[in-house]
Amino acid sequence: MDTMKNGPGGDAATLREVARAAARRAQATGDMEVEKLCADVEELVNRMGQPADPNMAHLCARVAEAVANARRALNIRASLVQRQARGAFVASDAYVHDQPWQAIGAAAVAGVLIGMLAFRR
Repeated sequence: MDTMKNGPGGDAATLREVARAAARRAQATGDMEVEKLCADVEELVNRMGQPADPNMAHLCARVAEAVANARRALNIRASLVQRQARGAFVASDAYVHDQPWQAIGAAAVAGVLIGMLAFRR
């Protein structure tokens, strides 16, 4: 009898998919803002064309390089966060399967606390 997989809270696969979808939405929101900023900066540099002033040309090249570096750093951090989230999920999933009653107790306490905070007058 595996109540954690098919209990009243839904099966483990469904919960896993919900957690993954929430993580993707959170990441997408932040990524979209940075991506929009990068795209705007690139458009600004492209609209300037080839400046006659060598200092301005050098500045445009530095800005373009900075945007490329920012995108690379964002991708690296995003993959790191995904790995860490995956590791945390695997660890919590293993804990719930190894210690189901402690997990149910912790969830009940958290639910009571959230309920008290939500309905506090």
